[in-house]
Amino acid sequence: MAYEVYIDDMLLPLPPEKIPIKYSGQNKTATLINGEEINMIRPPGLAEISLDVVIPQMDYPFAVWDGSFENAEDFLERLKELKEDGTTFEFIVIRDGPGNNSFFDTNMDVTLENYKVSDDAKEGLDLIVSLSLKEYKSYGTKIMNFVIVEEQTVPVAPEPELVRQGTPPAAKTYTVTKGDCLWAIAKKQLGNGSRWQEIFNLNKDKISNPNVIYPGQVLTMP
Repeated sequence: MAYEVYIDDMLLPLPPEKIPIKYSGQNKTATLINGEEINMIRPPGLAEISLDVVIPQMDYPFAVWDGSFENAEDFLERLKELKEDGTTFEFIVIRDGPGNNSFFDTNMDVTLENYKVSDDAKEGLDLIVSLSLKEYKSYGTKIMNFVIVEEQTVPVAPEPELVRQGTPPAAKTYTVTKGDCLWAIAKKQLGNGSRWQEIFNLNKDKISNPNVIYPGQVLTMP
């Protein structure tokens, strides 16, 4: 099975060998007066992700660079910004099976808890970065304002003009720019990077490999 891993909008050139995602529980055990032990059910905890990422510093033919970052130094600078800014970002895993069959995807908002940079002689010049990510869920007090409005007569909107029969609506298109990938285009144009497969399916006459697109290509959009 092949897969792609995104940290924020950065496609890792070499996917990690393992992607452990830990879903912790918060249940609490209590002992009653009679000595009986019970389990108090609580909502599940936040998911925790640990990754060992290899950033190649040599030109490997199997490494995939989509232009989202240039090299190891650029990757470390982006990680530093994510850590110092304390902003949330997306962690995405796209899984493809044999015959380009799309399996389930992982897409969650996370924070960068910590990261460690290692130089390992076994890896040659390549850089190893260990990442610890934690799932993020938005929270806050919801304020609802109610306004009492006296009953009013609602004007009837005029009926829209009928579309001339036989004239199909104009197709929506997007022109590829430098640094684009299908996932980034889907996120920017459709609001969800996981919809990249829809773009690929509509443009199989132009795209033979979903990982390879070129600036200037005009893609048909969903």
